[in-house]
Amino acid sequence: MLGYPTVFIDRMLRVNRHAQVLSALRPFLFLAALLLALAVPPPRIACAQQTRLPSGKGGVANLEAKTQSRRGDVTTAEGDVDIQYADTRLRADHVEYNSKTYEATATGHVQLDYGNEHLEADEAHYNVSTGHGLFHNVRGNIKIERRPNPTILISENPLYFEARDVERFPGEVYLIHRAWITICDPRHPKWQFYAPNARIHLNKTVALINANFRLFRVPLIWLPYASAPAGRKVRESGFLIPDIGQSSRKGFILGDAFYLAPTQWMDATLGVQYMSRRGVLERGSLRAKPFENTSIEYTYFGVEDRGLLNSDGTRSPQGGEQQRLEIQSLLPGGWRFVTDYNHLSSLTFRLAFADSFGEAINSEVRSAVFLSNNFHGFSVNFAGLSDKSFLTLPVAATLTTPAVPATSVTLRNLPEARLGSVEQAPWGRAPIYFGFDLFTGVVYRRDQNIQTSNFVDRYELAPRVTLPLHFGPWLGVTTSAVFRTTRYGDSYTSAGLASGASISRNTGEFTVELRPPALERFFERSSLKEDKTRHRYKHTIEPALTYRNVTGVNRFADFIRFDSDATLTNTSEVEYGFTQRLLRKDGDGQPQELISWRIVQKHYFDPTFGGAIVDGQRNVFQALDSISPFAFAFGPRNWSPIVSDFKITPGGHYDLEQILHYDPQIQRLVTIGTLLKVRPYREFFATVAYFRLNANPVLSDLPLPPPPQPVDFEQPLSNQIRGLVGYGSESRKGFNLITGLGYDFENKTLQNQIVQLSYNGGCCGLAIEYRRINLGQVRAENQFRLAFIIANIGNFGNLRHQERIF
Repeated sequence: MLGYPTVFIDRMLRVNRHAQVLSALRPFLFLAALLLALAVPPPRIACAQQTRLPSGKGGVANLEAKTQSRRGDVTTAEGDVDIQYADTRLRADHVEYNSKTYEATATGHVQLDYGNEHLEADEAHYNVSTGHGLFHNVRGNIKIERRPNPTILISENPLYFEARDVERFPGEVYLIHRAWITICDPRHPKWQFYAPNARIHLNKTVALINANFRLFRVPLIWLPYASAPAGRKVRESGFLIPDIGQSSRKGFILGDAFYLAPTQWMDATLGVQYMSRRGVLERGSLRAKPFENTSIEYTYFGVEDRGLLNSDGTRSPQGGEQQRLEIQSLLPGGWRFVTDYNHLSSLTFRLAFADSFGEAINSEVRSAVFLSNNFHGFSVNFAGLSDKSFLTLPVAATLTTPAVPATSVTLRNLPEARLGSVEQAPWGRAPIYFGFDLFTGVVYRRDQNIQTSNFVDRYELAPRVTLPLHFGPWLGVTTSAVFRTTRYGDSYTSAGLASGASISRNTGEFTVELRPPALERFFERSSLKEDKTRHRYKHTIEPALTYRNVTGVNRFADFIRFDSDATLTNTSEVEYGFTQRLLRKDGDGQPQELISWRIVQKHYFDPTFGGAIVDGQRNVFQALDSISPFAFAFGPRNWSPIVSDFKITPGGHYDLEQILHYDPQIQRLVTIGTLLKVRPYREFFATVAYFRLNANPVLSDLPLPPPPQPVDFEQPLSNQIRGLVGYGSESRKGFNLITGLGYDFENKTLQNQIVQLSYNGGCCGLAIEYRRINLGQVRAENQFRLAFIIANIGNFGNLRHQERIF
């Protein structure tokens, strides 16, 4: 625009090149030319027109378009129309907007963006003020925020949908007609839901009516009504995805469950399965959190079993039930209340119908209810305890042998009250500490040999005094003494029956613990990495020596074994051993234990423990099981097994623990236990557990006269291994595999075998599983399970995420 005046000036200067007057006026001529150029109007360029329109509720909508016209209350906009109001944006080729009704009619490449919602349509009628709109030929997506869950496949993809018509209502509610819904890539969806009618309540639920599920566009499942949560904390009542499966012992399996969520603090699940070969299986659960510090959980599992058909035409039902109630509550004043109630009708039922091998072989049922408070070094506890251990299974009668019932041991402490204190020094700096334990309660026992009355009273008082002494920095000696007086309201007769006569004992316990100086050595090296991190290592050898003497238990055989308190015996013993540790400290971090090795043994100066030892049977006393949880005393003993516990726990790629028990009396290893966990790569892991417990010794191994004969009590040889190898995890994208087995070398039986393979994509996955459980005559079952995993929603099939083994 400055070109013409400049050329004109140059020509004037060339004509009058030698005129000094014009040369002096040149700056003024240039300024005049500049003013002339600015006065020339620029060429016309099309640009967007902006208009501020009323949008209701005191707001203003900004309308931008290439061309606009107005007739009365209606504004017509053409070309790249863009209406913005608050966090709502409407774009189209053509828009007619009524500033009185706030209605916008849009056609041609209509796009609506609101928060995390995006819609594209051919035509739309939208009220900018209320948010109500009607869209035709729609494609859209809604970004739904998901709560992280390691057991469920989670996808960050939005919810895609296509529909003939979509109606949007205030409150982020969509009614969709003739809808296709998926979270897969909408161009190539692996799965879709088609529904003539659907309802999406953003951040709450997605509901489909008369829908069908399609895999690669092939219809597979018809659902009259289906819903799924569409938010982080939303729970909706309704039927869950049906269970369909096959089992060699249960037959064809078909079941379903109803999920009820009446409030945000409580939900329940009720389910039923029909098993073609067995009967009906029932499940139920209740979860509640009525208060911030109180939680309640109840589960029920039962089977109405008609039994498998035997060769003689009879049936042997194995049905039953199990229940669990757990309540935890933190009460004012520091009180804590806990209930853990468990009920099992029979061990046969658990062996026959438990979902996993580990649950099936658990032969104990324990329950506890307690109210406790700890304050100023004192502890108050009110409790009720029950422990039932199943020993043998029932044996059916034959033509030659009678039926044998199941055997079990039931122990109960209900009610009981305990009051105790930690060691406290009443005289300030004087190194004398006092504490006590006080107990009162009612106990009960029932087994195949004895049954006491329901209320056997028991009282115990045990004051103690502790005197720790230090002889310089290298030696510590701790001496403690306990006086214990105990009374039971029942006892054994000479025939081994409950007599109803009370029995008392007054015992004295004296302990001296000697801690010699630990041997230490430090090592140091620098990392080869650029950060030059200093690694310091510390090797320690910590010896320990403890002498313990108990006296006053003069009638041990007359005490009924209600719990471990009744296994106290006279003893004079010394325990000695050492622990080696290797610790590492990186830079200024905390020390970490890499390796530990503990070796310990006991010597008993009284091999009969005050006459409590019984030859030829398993003897279990406090003095024995404090060194080893496995019975090793089948007669008088002067030496316990040598216990070796070796651990490698670097906290990285592998962990190892090996426990060895060597019995010097019979000169052989009696227990071998090995546990190895390996994770050499990020996604690969393996676990191996091997355990061996030697069988009963013969009499020639015991300090008894020949001839050698087998000892007649139950402790068979146990020799088993379990392994688990896997790659990936339950919700990891890609292929994931895990397999495991349990083998009994003694019985040459593959007790448990499982293989689970899954593939998880961006929006779905597939998991298959084979599981075998072999429990002898009670159960030998093959299970095949399959699940199609839908991200953010759930599974189709009979392999539930809570039953996976990753």
